[in-house]
Amino acid sequence: MAYYIVKVLLTSLLIVLVSEVSKRSSVLGAVLASVPLVSVIAMVWLYIDTSDIGKVRDLAASILWLVLPSLVLFIVFPLMVDRGFSFVISLTSGLVAMVLSYALAIALMQLVR
Repeated sequence: MAYYIVKVLLTSLLIVLVSEVSKRSSVLGAVLASVPLVSVIAMVWLYIDTSDIGKVRDLAASILWLVLPSLVLFIVFPLMVDRGFSFVISLTSGLVAMVLSYALAIALMQLVR
């Protein structure tokens, strides 16, 4: 149980760190946020939990292809804000577009496999 508490605390700490740094410097916050922290942490935890490098490799390969649809959020959101839409509408639209992009990417991945 202590192991899971450590995992949750370390992972949460990184998210809070990005948020706090972003208050002071959007560029530094963006650098920290753009580093695939969640992916790296997930790969480390998966390897520690299973010692199966094949599972870690498969996770990394899947992440590679699913990074592309996640970028849709970062295209749609600023475009909508620049056009005068509110934060909520812009974020919601970006998230919806991202989810649809994920669905398309997953469908394409299943066709290729």
